[in-house]
Amino acid sequence: MEPYSLNTILMVFGGGIVGTALGGLWAVVFCALFGLIGIGVILSGGTDFVLSQIAFGPIFGPHVGGFGAGLAAATYAVWRKNHPSGAAKDILTPLLHTSWDVLLFGGVYSVASHLALQLVGKVPLLNQTDGIAFVLIGGTLLTKLIFLRELPWGQKDSIQKHGLMGTDNHAISWAGWQSPWGLLLPMNFGAGIFSAALAWGIKMQLDPMVAAGQISALGGFIAPLLVGWCTAILILMALQLGTGKIQQVPIMHCPSIIGAWVFMYTGSILAAGIAGLIAGVVQEISARVIYNHGTAHIDPPATAIMICTFLVNIIMKPEFLNLAALFN
Repeated sequence: MEPYSLNTILMVFGGGIVGTALGGLWAVVFCALFGLIGIGVILSGGTDFVLSQIAFGPIFGPHVGGFGAGLAAATYAVWRKNHPSGAAKDILTPLLHTSWDVLLFGGVYSVASHLALQLVGKVPLLNQTDGIAFVLIGGTLLTKLIFLRELPWGQKDSIQKHGLMGTDNHAISWAGWQSPWGLLLPMNFGAGIFSAALAWGIKMQLDPMVAAGQISALGGFIAPLLVGWCTAILILMALQLGTGKIQQVPIMHCPSIIGAWVFMYTGSILAAGIAGLIAGVVQEISARVIYNHGTAHIDPPATAIMICTFLVNIIMKPEFLNLAALFN
């Protein structure tokens, strides 16, 4: 797709409206569903269009309608005083129950995010991070500053009361049910391994197809990389539909994609598990710094994906530290 064509911009705008109407969590669940469909298409010998242009591209990627639009529009709706629950952290409630301008805001925000992503990919060093995550975090931080007049780390009173890294015994924690270190460390280690196992299986099927010219090299790379992320996102339907302990499933799409990323560089399942563990720690620290004390949803998994992808690329790529060579 031509990124600056009128048709592309219209698709981004429409996807942003739909994602806003759905609300953040339902939107990213549909994004992941499109992702798994796209992976299935590639495994069947088809093109990477569904995966690269719908699920992770301009049509419904996480930075546009597939998540970001719902987050930013929720903040705008709180400013407009017509958010259904009144909480910008609420990613569960559809925003269809707001007003026409909230929906249009989600569409315009998506177009801005799409255009920003084109720039991020051209900036040296910055293009070593996950551009989608970078644009998502940057955009939601900006909307929080503009509409809620709140700095990235949140409310001063909460920080003074609990300490920046404090959680009040997880009472103010993002996903407090998985925040205790005794649970967080093994869960994220396992998530990295599980995602690497999925990547290994998909990659074994696709490598011969890439070599034979049946599918694109891009499809052969991104399908194994993203299968764990998509699977982990679908688990989050429990957050939307469940209550109590039934709702409290592991949120593990960050360690899943970082574990798979390290596996794709190294071929090592163990390295993937360690990477998943580290990503989980970065995710929890991110939550404590920019989510727990704030009044808007600044996504801890996306923040950790942005940071960890940059570190993995700098550590592993031949033009930088090239530690991936140690695994060959």
